[in-house]
Amino acid sequence: MAGSGAHRPGPLKQQNKAHKGGKHSGSSQRRAGGRVPVKAQPRRRLRDLNRVDRRHQALQLRRQRKEAVLAEKRSLGSRDGPPHLVVVVLLHSRAAAQDGLRLLQSQDSAIIRADEGRAGGFALLCPRLKQRWHFITAQAGDLHAVLDLAKVADSLLFILDPVDGWDSAGEHCLSCLFAQGLPSYALAVLGGTDLPPKKRIDARKKLSKSIEKRFPEAKLFPLTTEQESSLLLRHLSSQKQRHLAFRDHRAHLLAHAAEFVPSQDSELTGTLKVSGFVRGQTLNVNSLVHIVGHGDFQVSQVDAPLDPLSLNARVVKGQKRSQDMEVQDGSGNGADEMEEDVKVLMKADPSKQESLQSEVVPDPMEGEQTWPTEEELREAEDSLKANRRVVKVPKGTSKYQAAWIVDDGEEGSEKDDDEYDDMDDDLMEEAVSQDGESSEEEAEEEESETMTVSECLRDDQYDEKMEEDEQMLERYKQERMDEMFPDEVDTPRDMPARVRFQKYRGLKSFRTSPWDPKENLPRDYARIFQFQDFSRTRKNLFRQIEKEETEGASVGWYVTLHVCNVPVSVMESFKEGKPLVLFSLLPHEQKMSVLNFLVRRHPGNSEPVRAKEELIFHCGFRRFRASPLFSQHTSADKHKLERFLRPDAALVVTVYAPITFPPASVLLFKQRSNGMHDLIATGSLLSVDPDRIVIKRLVLSGHPFKIFTKTAVVRYMFFNREDVMWFKPVELRTKWGRRGHIKEPLGTHGHMKCHFDGQLKSQDTVLLNLYKRVFPKWTYDPHVPEPVPWVRSQSALPEREVEME
Repeated sequence: MAGSGAHRPGPLKQQNKAHKGGKHSGSSQRRAGGRVPVKAQPRRRLRDLNRVDRRHQALQLRRQRKEAVLAEKRSLGSRDGPPHLVVVVLLHSRAAAQDGLRLLQSQDSAIIRADEGRAGGFALLCPRLKQRWHFITAQAGDLHAVLDLAKVADSLLFILDPVDGWDSAGEHCLSCLFAQGLPSYALAVLGGTDLPPKKRIDARKKLSKSIEKRFPEAKLFPLTTEQESSLLLRHLSSQKQRHLAFRDHRAHLLAHAAEFVPSQDSELTGTLKVSGFVRGQTLNVNSLVHIVGHGDFQVSQVDAPLDPLSLNARVVKGQKRSQDMEVQDGSGNGADEMEEDVKVLMKADPSKQESLQSEVVPDPMEGEQTWPTEEELREAEDSLKANRRVVKVPKGTSKYQAAWIVDDGEEGSEKDDDEYDDMDDDLMEEAVSQDGESSEEEAEEEESETMTVSECLRDDQYDEKMEEDEQMLERYKQERMDEMFPDEVDTPRDMPARVRFQKYRGLKSFRTSPWDPKENLPRDYARIFQFQDFSRTRKNLFRQIEKEETEGASVGWYVTLHVCNVPVSVMESFKEGKPLVLFSLLPHEQKMSVLNFLVRRHPGNSEPVRAKEELIFHCGFRRFRASPLFSQHTSADKHKLERFLRPDAALVVTVYAPITFPPASVLLFKQRSNGMHDLIATGSLLSVDPDRIVIKRLVLSGHPFKIFTKTAVVRYMFFNREDVMWFKPVELRTKWGRRGHIKEPLGTHGHMKCHFDGQLKSQDTVLLNLYKRVFPKWTYDPHVPEPVPWVRSQSALPEREVEME
């Protein structure tokens, strides 16, 4: 009965058009005549919740996120989690941290433990608050120590000067920290009470204004009384933790104690027993570890000694705190604790342990499929006899020795491929530098005959600075030439162009013309590893880390790692007070491949940086030296090589380096002649892709000699008839947008008749583009020298002063 009263549409009901799906998933299959799979339907039904259910779902997600944040805050510095690691960074040469640290140590009912072998470091244990902190002091001038500690720190405490805030070295340190990734931080000011009240207020206003630019929404904590120090501690423990992606996916620890046991074969290498608190992820004994600044190593065993910073009274029994807060020395808990009550947690399984192999050993006979027949061997012997030459050799020389003796005429004919590549880069330099160098050398020779050497060394140092300025001016000129005439080179007169540019080819269109990524690969590509699908491997790996529980040392445990085959220099640097930081490697991260970084020029540095110059890379938890290639960042399948690091665009830097799974930050430094490291570019890891094609372009230019309606006679591009015939299939273009091709050569001196799609102007220039794929050079070096404390350079020339003649 209820159905009889329902409304039924009549014959005049409006019929609306069906909805067009557009370019959604499934609409293409419908247009192609296929059927949409039924697998997508249950997901849509689950999403179609009513209003109340959507509210409940949002409330549950909000509660889960809130509980996760609270659990992270409670675990950090608690009994079960690792101590709250606070790195104190002094951003000014006048800033002193002793008074502030003394105030932090004066907390009520706190136990102080001094660090073993590290000046200024101490642990602060508060059993009443059930909190424990670990404070480490680092100077802004010690760049590697600051960056290494910031990789593992839970919080950074910046100590500012009450008047200036930070100096130039502090500014450089902040730039590096912001580029690497900044964890949670707090700002504190020591002193300032000796200033007059009016000047104190002005200095406070000036400091607040400078802080707003660098640290928006940051609170400045004065550190002059015990009450202010307790407020600072409360802020450090309660603030929201900022995550660094490259360390959240990997287990890491900061060495609290270390012991070196030499091996039986050599005293230079041995087993390093490193003790510290596990952070980040669960530490697996079968995975490799990377000691920052020293390399990759295997772990043989993981022990569980007593926790030296435990809040349990049983561990600190018999060590009572006196009224004047006697500082308990933690050195007694170092090597002795590693021997007393040590439990072996796990030992490495050789069948499951990761290998240290970083390169593929190529087999030169791998591509051979057939063995030469007797006829082919006989033909090869005949060809050798036909090509046999007469060489004057000493008496008693065998045929084998005579084959290695080279005639004088052959020495100049053999040229390496790398020399041609260097000639490409140097063709533009010669035009700029030839005139100046010859006159300078003559002047120097004349002066050297009559110069008298003074006893004071200041003149020599001044001359060295002048030479550096001249080299810098030369680089500025080369960079300006590349901006004005990009990729243009002069055709050589001493050799045919078809020989000089025999490795280059022409392309109909740089964007759409095909280029096989597996064509003519260098020998170094046989040594690297490549993923079939890198992004899919990365997603699967991170999904396993999030879902599966790996066996090993959990986060917060105090463990001792037995690291095998470690050089004794690692222990020596730890004894000198430098931080020892270990990161657990993900699978495949010890293997070499081609890494691409997306970087942008740092605004504080304007010196020209050429491709293939040696730079220092800080990539995630690694640092190494390499000579990179620069290329444009586009969505195409081919990318044009850039000869200089551009200040106005983001570029891709390509090097051979160990595999690292993104996200990971990257910092590029350039070492000065005095040992300082200048920050020149910052960015992030883009991909691990050996198939990324980097194309080097050369532009040959000619000038119209006679102009007709749609034809013209062009000269100065080539200088013989054979070169014109060789490059005849390549398309021509002009700077004013005309396109054409070579019709025929005229005469024997390189003149040629060309046809264009319109009449040329007399001031136009005819161009011919040639392309060649380039690869980075294998210059990877894991050893990076310690930098000298940074000082702002005064010899850098501003760009506007460089003028082209």
